[in-house]
Amino acid sequence: MLYSTTLVALVLSPRLLRIMNTKRRSTICELTFSTPVLAVKLNRKRLVVVLEEVIYVYNITEMRCLHSIDTSPNPHAICALSTSSENNYLAFPISQKTPPSASAPPSQTPPTATHIPPTTGVNVVETHETPLSCIALNNHGTRLAAASEKGTIIRVFSLPDAQELYQFWRGSIRSRIYSMSFNYTSTFLCVSSATETVHIFRLQKDRRHDVTNLPSSRNPSRHNSSVNIQGRSGSPSSEDTKGDVSEFGAGTESTTSDRRALNPTFASMIRRTTQTVAKSFSATVGGYLPKAAVKLWEPRGDFAWVRIPKSHGSGRSAPRRSVVALSNSDDRVMVATNEGNYFIFDIDLEKGGEGTLIMQYL
Repeated sequence: MLYSTTLVALVLSPRLLRIMNTKRRSTICELTFSTPVLAVKLNRKRLVVVLEEVIYVYNITEMRCLHSIDTSPNPHAICALSTSSENNYLAFPISQKTPPSASAPPSQTPPTATHIPPTTGVNVVETHETPLSCIALNNHGTRLAAASEKGTIIRVFSLPDAQELYQFWRGSIRSRIYSMSFNYTSTFLCVSSATETVHIFRLQKDRRHDVTNLPSSRNPSRHNSSVNIQGRSGSPSSEDTKGDVSEFGAGTESTTSDRRALNPTFASMIRRTTQTVAKSFSATVGGYLPKAAVKLWEPRGDFAWVRIPKSHGSGRSAPRRSVVALSNSDDRVMVATNEGNYFIFDIDLEKGGEGTLIMQYL
């Protein structure tokens, strides 16, 4: 769905994509591909269709194919499209067979360096030593978050210069990260994984954790996972897409009117104790290390967290997957799971800590 408009992209069969106007109940176009469609991304100007080894970029007003970008095998459809008209960036894992390059010619670029026009340049962000599991761009196209398959460390980079700004520690136990989302002002990053805990990290300048002022201690050649940033930077266009969604109704609502706080569980107590021990250890050892190495011992922990309630009687053996987002007011965390549940949590923007479940749709 394109924001709050009536334009919706539906994958009706593995290889068939239909673009519909739900208000008029009409089909705008249908696109058939040679391999299954794994993901669809939309902003006000572009439609991006992700296949396992190809990414197609369409002009959303004419549904005309602008580019086909060959990629390395991407079965998990790892891709991010910024919503900004000024920094209209597309990010995806770079092919390991393609050597990183800092820029590309302004025209006649190869598929792995094709831009959302007008073409300006390509930046490659060296992120992790293990394969990527999730990437995310903020609303303004100025921040990139990346997580590897280990899921223990999340790194945040500035765009387009690809400088590492923050390094966050999710936990010591490996867990695949499925969703990451910045708030509108890019002061918080929300992260969900295969566990029941959703982490909220605070993105604020802190001399103790600001890695941009430290000399780099990581050898870029050791980072096997890189993100290819493609797009343009320029003045925003007056082009806009409007829609009316007043005809859509809300689902059945189940609320907790007293905003009861979730009781701390044994697992959460263990997790907080582990973080406290890790911080104490890093503070002790960090005094004997060069400043460039301190950031390796001191990744920042979460500012707040929420726990997704367990579904009783679901009988699911597969790991839980969820999509997370932060509201415009910043103090609401919204979580949708693959079990068909939707939760809204309240977090304290001053003190952090465990959030409160205030609403759920089951």
